[in-house]
Amino acid sequence: MSTLYEQVGGFDAVLDLCRRWHHLCLADPVAAHPFEHAMHPHHDERLAAYLAEALGGPPLYTAGYGDESAVQRMHAGNGEHPDLDEACLDLFDQALADVGIDRHTAASVSAYFRRATQAMNAYSDSADQVPDGLRFNYA
Repeated sequence: MSTLYEQVGGFDAVLDLCRRWHHLCLADPVAAHPFEHAMHPHHDERLAAYLAEALGGPPLYTAGYGDESAVQRMHAGNGEHPDLDEACLDLFDQALADVGIDRHTAASVSAYFRRATQAMNAYSDSADQVPDGLRFNYA
């Protein structure tokens, strides 16, 4: 049985997905907000490393960028923003289609991304709430 990472097409396909999603978000008046501020210069690559690992690929994120606690802290303390979340999730689904991920695989990746996005609301009040040693959020 292959992993979602393999079904998506490996790292290059995941990176294409992340770049497309970022592009779509920047063009959307609701979704653009978090992407309009100072971003890590390699945001797309870093997100692709995380997503690749989450989908069953190599441990690129944890080997080079940090652990799940670091990811949660990076996104924590921004309050809950359901409209923004929904806009970003809709655009992620569009990006999956735009880069040619087959519908069955796209549905699984989308479901994971939705769960991961919702999980980030657990620490919406403050990064200080994020405990050390969180388990990586695999699909």
